[in-house]
Amino acid sequence: IVDNADKALELACKSTGAVITDYSAGPVFISETSKGSHEWVIEFIKPPKDLKNFTQILDTELWNLNSYYFDERHDTKTLWFPIIHAVEQWTFYDRMKSKNKLWWQFKVPKVKNDREVLDDILNFIK
Repeated sequence: IVDNADKALELACKSTGAVITDYSAGPVFISETSKGSHEWVIEFIKPPKDLKNFTQILDTELWNLNSYYFDERHDTKTLWFPIIHAVEQWTFYDRMKSKNKLWWQFKVPKVKNDREVLDDILNFIK
């Protein structure tokens, strides 16, 4: 899954001229009133000019790389369009520093099946 995410991000960056340093992604869980989704925090050195277009390309590349993702987005339609939060360079470093975890000793998980890391990052950037 991380390999698919890395590759899809690489292709979205190539298509839009964006440059990223880090990212983390997690689920938006399905509820009685809402479909699920994938939520991403992406740290850009050079953000795309159009984040919606970047997100569309990322979504399409994930369909192409991962048949399970394709099924969830198109066949069963249980997932909405991805949610992306673009953050400035050094956001992930500053978050780890605030936790007294040196960046080069601790890595931010790229893709998780819970919201622990994602919610922590989102709370940090508020």
